[in-house]
Amino acid sequence: MKPPIPTLNRRAVLASGLAVLAAPAIVRPAHAQAVTLRLHHFLPAVSNVHAKVLQPWADRIAAASNNALKIELFPSMQLGGTPPQLYNQARDGVADIVWTLPGSTAGRFPRTEVFELPFLASQRGSVNARAAQEFADTHLAEETRDVKLLAYWAHDAGVIHANKQIQSLDDLRGLKLRNPTRLAGEALKALGAVSVGMPVPQVPESLAQRVIDGAVIPWEVVPSVRVHELVRFHTEIPGSPALYTASFFLAMNPAKFAGLPAELRAVIDRQSGMAFSSVAGQMWDAEAKTVSDMVRARGNTISVLSAAEKARWVAATESVAPAWVAQMRERNIDGNALIAAAKALVAKYESA
Repeated sequence: MKPPIPTLNRRAVLASGLAVLAAPAIVRPAHAQAVTLRLHHFLPAVSNVHAKVLQPWADRIAAASNNALKIELFPSMQLGGTPPQLYNQARDGVADIVWTLPGSTAGRFPRTEVFELPFLASQRGSVNARAAQEFADTHLAEETRDVKLLAYWAHDAGVIHANKQIQSLDDLRGLKLRNPTRLAGEALKALGAVSVGMPVPQVPESLAQRVIDGAVIPWEVVPSVRVHELVRFHTEIPGSPALYTASFFLAMNPAKFAGLPAELRAVIDRQSGMAFSSVAGQMWDAEAKTVSDMVRARGNTISVLSAAEKARWVAATESVAPAWVAQMRERNIDGNALIAAAKALVAKYESA
């Protein structure tokens, strides 16, 4: 004999049906599948920028979005192309996000060049980074309109690394030195060196092959390109203002950004801008001491210019800024106003 079919209370049936309909709205995550963005840059994964700035930023984005938004890093130009092409890769969607130097494409971003001028920037990256970001908020919208500019910042004081000791202007004469940007190159030429422009990944081979006698880079990048193994002499220019700095873009494809849900766009915005630039500047300052201590312990020679010698270098490079202002005038840009703005921002954060 079959067991009797149980009768169901109508109210219970309705209740259970409503529960089934309501359950997905309660347990379904806001994003069924995480969005992954590709971040492309030119330094190796062992570099401090990759390990201590870009990867922690990606981790913060993931944490703030409950892993709904992930950023995968592609170092050493793994997605193809050359460092000067990175900005276009963000613009065109070859990569979703890039880290690059505007100075890699000389003259394309004229307003950013103000931070490249000799003896304008601070000795400290934490100062330059914040000053540059605030400058970008006011002055760079037009030049970067074809990307979503996530952050703009500048590093600490640059250092000269060479195969001979440099303690004076006389020691610089005729030396072939790699420059990072157009105006850093103009400064080196004014100091009597032969200025050679090249992306930083080319520096190790160029030093090894004696194509160049040295390079101008901050301490932070030295280990990742083995400069301390290829030269034995390093020259610091003391105090502020510094000989030079270079600035950086963290830029995103605008369509990719616009296509994200509003809450994920908000996560990126909160973790970018001044929040990002401040962390980056602090990293450069911390690594400057760490790397210089390592280089000194290795037995390399670190020279520091005297105050009197630095004054000679400042005087020797005085023509660079007026020449740049004249070039900006030809492009209907008020270079003097940009210099005044940059100097005021550096002073603001120097005293902060």
